[in-house]
Amino acid sequence: MSNSTPPEGRGPEDMTREEYQSALFANMVIQQTNLAMMMMGKAPHPETGQVMHDLDTARMFIDQLEMLEAKTKGNLSPQEERLLKQALPAVQMAFVEAANAGGSGHIEAAPERPAPEPAAPAPEAKPSPAAPAPESPAAATDESRKKFSKKY
Repeated sequence: MSNSTPPEGRGPEDMTREEYQSALFANMVIQQTNLAMMMMGKAPHPETGQVMHDLDTARMFIDQLEMLEAKTKGNLSPQEERLLKQALPAVQMAFVEAANAGGSGHIEAAPERPAPEPAAPAPEAKPSPAAPAPESPAAATDESRKKFSKKY
């Protein structure tokens, strides 16, 4: 019988230092990716089930992944490099989609609940066209001063 079991089935005490560090690196890349996706509303919060839209925080996680790529260049195993090369473009594209979809830089955490079934409309209720809200001069000024948003 052979004692060669794959690293996935072993605990940290059974791994070499290199295997353990590689597992930690992969865990960190996956964690940063998942957090970025969660902040972009692409995945619900695992504990609360709330969907969040915080593009500023998502951008921070993406920037950290970019920093990891730059600082570890030439020092990664082929598997580590492949993981980072797959994760980074995926979160960058998701960020562009979230930003183009009108996602804000603020947290909009609302629990996901099924919509209640609508009751039968009253006979006198008529659908009215949605009127745009009147725009105040302050809103127009704020619109012209939108801060720069990094597009990946």
